[in-house]
Amino acid sequence: ELLTQIAERFPSVLVIIITGLNQVEGAVRCMKLGAFDYYVKTTERNRIVTGILHAVRIIELQRESSEVRSRLLSDRLETPEHFADIVTVSKKMFSIFQYIEAIAASRQPVLITGESGVGKELIAKALHRTSSRDQAMIALNIAGLDDNMFSDTLFGHARGAFTGAEEARRGLVEQAGEGILFLDEIGNLSPASQVKLLRLLQDGEYYPVGSDQLKYSKARIVVATNQDLLGKEKTGEFRKDLYYRLQTHHIHVPPLRERKEDIPPLVNHFAEQAAREFGREKPEIPKQVPMLLAQYDFPGNIRELRSIVFDEVSRNRTVLPAEEIRKAISNRQSIDLSSGDEDRESLFRSFLAVQQLPTYAEVEEILTEAALHRAEGNQTLAARMLGISQPGLSKRLHSRKKETKE
Repeated sequence: ELLTQIAERFPSVLVIIITGLNQVEGAVRCMKLGAFDYYVKTTERNRIVTGILHAVRIIELQRESSEVRSRLLSDRLETPEHFADIVTVSKKMFSIFQYIEAIAASRQPVLITGESGVGKELIAKALHRTSSRDQAMIALNIAGLDDNMFSDTLFGHARGAFTGAEEARRGLVEQAGEGILFLDEIGNLSPASQVKLLRLLQDGEYYPVGSDQLKYSKARIVVATNQDLLGKEKTGEFRKDLYYRLQTHHIHVPPLRERKEDIPPLVNHFAEQAAREFGREKPEIPKQVPMLLAQYDFPGNIRELRSIVFDEVSRNRTVLPAEEIRKAISNRQSIDLSSGDEDRESLFRSFLAVQQLPTYAEVEEILTEAALHRAEGNQTLAARMLGISQPGLSKRLHSRKKETKE
């Protein structure tokens, strides 16, 4: 009788029935009358807590769905200043901004997808600013991290956890606090690491490497990828439960070829940036320049457009000549940059352009710099990425410094 009245007068309230009677007929009747769940009295505390948390999550998603609808119908942004770093006039991007505002207060994970160079990290930063977090966003590119490095980097380690671990170290999860932990290249996550990330998402629990002390995280997980996660899930390369957990909120950033109206403001923006960097006045941009660029599909997206503009500004002081832009596009169209690994593309593009291969010494130097950049200067992590010992890397760096001085 009480359930019937609650369902009629407060339809938004979720009701969980707990009874000492194990009667199938009663359970079916309660569910038909609108009960969210039904439990026979039990000493299994976790079972009831899980049911309550499930109900809470359903309510959160309902509220977020309502917020999304109201934001999209309003056709305005509450905090346009949070998106100032993203140069765009595209309606598609404006819809993404509205969606970000709608989900900003949520603690659920966010999956950001899109091709290389579309600005996925800028979207993550905008989400962080809109979320009004008073803690910094912690970002990590997990491409190339094996399971051990993933665990150590995210969860930290206890003192003596492994050789060289002389002091305990906080992981990025702990450093993120209640802010945002941004994981780029999530499609490259190993199967073992996928299990650990899933547990972190489901329960907010993790163990530092070499410790049996359980820790809890309140950080919001935001991930990004340029890969087809659904396709990888179907082939078994990516866990199904992790995939659906990650895309509670999904933001897909369209490629530049689908929003070419953004080319003129982006060209102007990058020309200003390049002029400041080279210490000169911004060059004149003839009207035909954006028109020429609009004829190109930009497989490298905004990142590629930026490189074209910066290169041309470095060559010409007063004007961006249309003929030079035409040549630049023509040269790029002769090389297929739309496929293959992003890092390989950026690494060898210059060599392909002059039709020659790098020497072993050049490759060694480039890979060493790339590993140190990804490891943020941590020589131990960089050595693991390169597959060499830490002393070996130190010796290589010392030798390079010596050669530079000479």
